[in-house]
Amino acid sequence: MTAGYHHQPTNLLYLQGVTVSFDGFKALRELSLAIAPGELRAIIGPNGAGKTTFMDVVTGKVRPTEGEVFFRDTIDLTRHDEAEIARLGIGRKFQKPTVIESLTVLENLELALRGDRGVFATLLHSRAAEERERMAAILERVGLAALGGQPGGALSHGQKQWLEIGMLLAQEPELLLIDEPAAGMTDSETEQTAQLLREISRRQAVVVVEHDMTFVKALDCRVTVLHEGHTLAEGSLEHVQADERVIEVYLGR
Repeated sequence: MTAGYHHQPTNLLYLQGVTVSFDGFKALRELSLAIAPGELRAIIGPNGAGKTTFMDVVTGKVRPTEGEVFFRDTIDLTRHDEAEIARLGIGRKFQKPTVIESLTVLENLELALRGDRGVFATLLHSRAAEERERMAAILERVGLAALGGQPGGALSHGQKQWLEIGMLLAQEPELLLIDEPAAGMTDSETEQTAQLLREISRRQAVVVVEHDMTFVKALDCRVTVLHEGHTLAEGSLEHVQADERVIEVYLGR
């Protein structure tokens, strides 16, 4: 059997002219944005710039009033609900950790891995060994290999965030949306998180919404600055930091 021609999408995620209005207030105003497959992108901007609404639109939580949202060039995300979008391969990590403190690190990961397959189906099916290997590989990737047996509640704030990222990776998304991972982290945790996200972006696209400039610098990636619901500037951190408008509305305060 000859392999069919595999179309590599130009954009993994593409937003064009997206507007979201809540009772007359425009949370997004004709936002256009494109994320390439396997790209690491930081999105910054003042509070109320539309960063959360952007993630809500991509994950199907909020429907745009107008505009286009496409995944892998052909999938119109505005026609899918949250559960369908998660299955299509878009994973979101919220700022507040959802780690179950009484379960071990491994058990938390196992829950994420099973998704909706149910406990007994997993215990009975023959892929248990394969799943153990996958979980070990994920824990290795997020730097928690030695802590599999620890209860979630014993982890530091940073380690909980890494476990959450691991729980997201268990679902094998093509695109990870990560909300302010550096909030409340120590300097060394911040640096390790930047390293982790850079490493993940070798295989999967990662969009990080962030306030911490030291962290954004450590990510060393393309930066989009949002302001009042649209793109104010885009480019390297150095480029956007030198932009007069960005200094005025965001960095100069």
